[in-house]
Amino acid sequence: MKDISLNLIAVGVFAITLSVLLGPLFNLSPAVPAIATACLLGLATIDNFSWQGQGSQILIDLFVSGEGRDRIIHHEAGHFLVAYLLDIPISGYALNAWEAFRQGQSAQGGVRFNDLELASQLEKGSISSVLLDRYCTVWMAGIAAENFCYGNAEGGAEDRTKISALLFQMKRPLSESKLKQSWGFLQAKNLIETNKSAYEALVEAMKEKQSVDDCCKVIQGRISI
Repeated sequence: MKDISLNLIAVGVFAITLSVLLGPLFNLSPAVPAIATACLLGLATIDNFSWQGQGSQILIDLFVSGEGRDRIIHHEAGHFLVAYLLDIPISGYALNAWEAFRQGQSAQGGVRFNDLELASQLEKGSISSVLLDRYCTVWMAGIAAENFCYGNAEGGAEDRTKISALLFQMKRPLSESKLKQSWGFLQAKNLIETNKSAYEALVEAMKEKQSVDDCCKVIQGRISI
């Protein structure tokens, strides 16, 4: 199961166990915790296998703080900006699981790319070094953006995993993953710093939920390269 689903189940089971222990003090019927447990496990199973954990993520998103939401926007703006600068087509974006759900996406949110070129090369069993470097830079751009704005990064674990998974699929040494992550981070950091004005304008555009085309126009009007 997804980690979020498991965490919610753990919290739910703890709460139900507590209700069983304290139930007699409040004249709570033993049937109540049993029914609650069955419902919780049923919903978690449906969420994991039918919705890929998206329901749990939507619930979690309700409790994300204002600063957390800002971090997400700055993180995703990093992906968006660097992808634009490296000519990787952007097909859409969602800043939370609910937006992704409304867009008909199974993902938890984020910037989506048109990966036809990458898929085509992988089907042939290899990928050019140029395209590999571009994607490593784009995937590390969210972490670079958070570091640029906040001095550290709280997100990005899935981005690092994408690089490792791609290298594994290409049968490259796992040790290369760390090198590609570090290299991609530095490249992304340089692009964001060089195009600070475009990045900051993009963040504001994404806060306003502007379309991909409008966000691209915002970048185009402010890029430094």
